[in-house]
Parts: sequence; C-alpha cells; structure tokens
Amino acid sequence: MENKTQFIEKIKESYNPKGEFIYLGSGILDEQIIAPAQVNLALKMMNRHGLIAGATGTGKTRTLQLIAEQLSDAGVPVFMLDVKGDLSGLAEAGESNPALVERGEILERPFVPQGFPVELFSLTGKKGIPLRIKISDFGPVMLARVLALSETQTGVLTAIFKYADDHQIGLINFDDLKALLNFLSQGPGAKEIENDYGKISSSTSGTILRKIVSIEQQGLSEIFGEPAFEINDLFQKIDGKGVISLLNISDVQNQPILFSTFLLSLLNQLFKNLPEVGDPDKPKLIFFFDEAHLLFKDASKVFLSRVDQIIRLIRSKGVGVFFCTQAPTDVPESVLGQLGNRVQHALRAFTPNDAENLRKTVKTYPKSDFYEIDQVLTKLGTGQALITVLNDKGIPTEVVATHLIPPRAVMGPLGTTACEKIISSSDLYPKYRTAIDSYSAAEVIEERRKELENEAASAEVKNSSKKRSSNRQTPAEAAKKTLIRTLAAGAGKIILTGLMSFLKGRKKR
Repeated sequence: MENKTQFIEKIKESYNPKGEFIYLGSGILDEQIIAPAQVNLALKMMNRHGLIAGATGTGKTRTLQLIAEQLSDAGVPVFMLDVKGDLSGLAEAGESNPALVERGEILERPFVPQGFPVELFSLTGKKGIPLRIKISDFGPVMLARVLALSETQTGVLTAIFKYADDHQIGLINFDDLKALLNFLSQGPGAKEIENDYGKISSSTSGTILRKIVSIEQQGLSEIFGEPAFEINDLFQKIDGKGVISLLNISDVQNQPILFSTFLLSLLNQLFKNLPEVGDPDKPKLIFFFDEAHLLFKDASKVFLSRVDQIIRLIRSKGVGVFFCTQAPTDVPESVLGQLGNRVQHALRAFTPNDAENLRKTVKTYPKSDFYEIDQVLTKLGTGQALITVLNDKGIPTEVVATHLIPPRAVMGPLGTTACEKIISSSDLYPKYRTAIDSYSAAEVIEERRKELENEAASAEVKNSSKKRSSNRQTPAEAAKKTLIRTLAAGAGKIILTGLMSFLKGRKKR
C-alpha cells in the first residue's frame, strides 16, 4: 500500500504540466492499473520530438491515433503516414463495445466516440488528393537517395542542379531533368558545363537516365510535378479542431525509399519556409513519421547528416516530429538523442538479435524505483507502453508502464465510398486534382538547342560566303591580271621572233 501511494505521488509529480496536455493513460504497478496515476504529455514539449516504438501487433498505430485525436481537439494540425490505409477511420466516430467500455471504466475516463476532420492524400493520386513536389524542391541529395546513386553520380546530379539554379532554369519533373542531363552531357551544353562545373561522362549520365526511366516505368513519376503541394495547407483547422492529414501509401508500399524520402522532403520544406517561433505554448504542427527505419536504412552519410540537421533545427519552427518504428535501434544515435518523448511498446526477445536490441533499449532509460526495465518491456500487453517524456521544464519524467486510453474514432479503414466522399468534398481537391505542364527546363533546353543550331548554321553560311568572297576578283584586280597576261604574251612573241631569226641566220652559214 505504501509503495502504491509513493507510486501515485511520484507519477503525479512527474506528469502534472501547467499548460495544455495530452492524456495518454494511467500507470501500472504490480500488474495493477492505478487510475489516479495519470500520465500526461505537455503540449508545450511536443516540439521536442518523440519516438513510438514496439514490436508488430503491440498497438503502435493505435497510439498514433489516440495522440492525433487529442492534438486535433487542442487545435493542433497533424500529418501522418497511413501505411495500410487503416487510419482513415479517424474521420468517423467509433462504435462502443464491452472492451472499450471496460478500458474507459478502469481509467476512469468513459469512452465517448468521436470523429475528426481528415484530409486524405496520395502520392499516385489513386488513394487521395495528389501530393506532388517539384524536382528542384526535392533537391539532389534526396533524389540521389531515391535513385540509389553512387557518390560520383550524386556529385554529377548536384552539379546539374547547381547549373539549373545558376541559370534560373526550372526543374519541375523528370522530363526537365532528362532534357538538362542530355543537353549538358551529350548536347551543345557539354562544353559549357565542363568549363565551370566539370565534365559529365556519357556512362554516368546514362546510368542516371536509366534509373530515372526505371522510376517512370513503375508509374511513380507523377510525384514530381505541378501544382506542387503548399506546406501551408497542412495547417488547416475546422471548427477549432486541427485537421489530420493522412498520406495513404498502401499502393506504393514496395517503394519504401521513395515515400520515406518524400516525407523528409516535406519536413525540409517546412524547415525552409516556416518562420522561427521559439518555444510556443503548443506546437504549430506534429509530424508522425511511421516506418521510420526505412528512412535510415542504407542511407549515405550526406543524407543522414541532412536528416539530423532538419530534426535538430525544425523544433524552433514549432514543428514536432515523432518517429514510429519497431525498435529504438532503428534510429541513428544522433537523431535518437533529440527525441525527448518516448512511448515504448513491448519488445520481444525471441532471437539473439532481439535480445541485443532489448539490452540496448534498456540502457536508454533512466533507473526506476518501481520497475526492472528489461522485464517490463517483454511483459507489456497490447495497448500498454513504457513511457518517459519531458515535463514543461524540459526534465525527463519518471519511467512508467502505462495502460493507454483507447482512440475514440473508428480503429480501421473507411469504406471506398466514404473515402471518395472525403476526397471530393475537400477544398484542396480542385487545387491539386489536375497536373499542369508549366514552362520549365524541357522547353528552355529545346529553345536553347534551336538557338545553338541556328547560330551554327549562320556561322557556316558566313564562312562559305567569306571563302567565295576571297576567290572573287574586283574589276581592278581583273584588269591588272589581263594586262599582265597581255604583256607577257607580247613579250613572248618578240622573244619567239628573235629566236626564229637567229636560227635562220645560222642555217645560211
């Protein structure tokens, strides 16, 4: 009993923020749920980023959902990756059942179904509003990641982007990039880029072109184009509730590097375009990065450095990023060290590799007076997690095993008809529905090629005219040559006549 009292006091002391907060659930002690030991996450600290981790089937997706719901209630917009399409249920109120009622009673928080404002997006445009980005905004480092380019090929791609930037040539889609690459590697522009940026070999340009074509053949080239998505459209509110924007990738799951890098490019756009806000009372936007391990797997040092920089600096723009993955070890240490809020679902130790991940995870938690961390992590049930967050003073809270509150919306996908209705009724749908083909690099390069061809043709005509002109005689020159020929002919006759006379004289003798 005394231990229970101490536990409640410790949890209340740790999780009692002064401002607005999200209620995650209540603490568990000795396998008993202690409702008064409420576990709260201060909104003010959510731009310090976070990690939601755990083995498959432990409830990570529902944790994402319950946090997103409460953020929406607080007027904070949310962006989430919907891997399987089953988060679309956020748009409709859930249905009560005995299990949800029981969970609510245990936590002393009655289950009240509720739906939330949702936008549905898609990279292909098949599962939601098309989400596009311009090649120039995507940048060479991220594009090199998608195309799986070598260090040398990445350097060439960077030079091409630099050339386009220096000459104010817009790179909108793959047609633009291919046109510029051909122009600078094999076309008239090859000499120009060689002098200022370095020569592009035909083998390197050919490799880059083949990898671009591979993406196009998979029907994914439409991701790059216009109208490009405007990041301000992520900050919508409806009736005071933050809109939850879902990116459905169920139709591009076989392209993990593409969609994970695309998400990073959105974060990069937020970082580049949002003003500094310091530490607001609540975040301007929370960005949930599901399947986070895909972002880091086999990534280059340059790419990882870019990720680290964005995560390190974007919090001052009022944006919080929560990574969701199976184990903390999926995230590089440089990034993991920046994630102040931790929600760790159960880890399994079935294999030596699992045991090693468990050992490393335990080391990342402070010592607890109430738990053996390694034992708790393997015994947590579905919908339970080991939590430590930052309080409103930026101090890590007491580690607590938590029985999480259930989401209030539908925990599963909506039907096709309901999704289509959400998409077609969105104010953003007319804005992004139809792709446009703006004047950009492809047109600029074609015009430049014609100019160079015309210049070459004009130069050839001029040289031919000059050659003919050099062979043509003026009247004075012709008269002079005629006179010389005439005089030469006259002199010849005189010499010939004298010679004949001389010979006749010799015969007479």
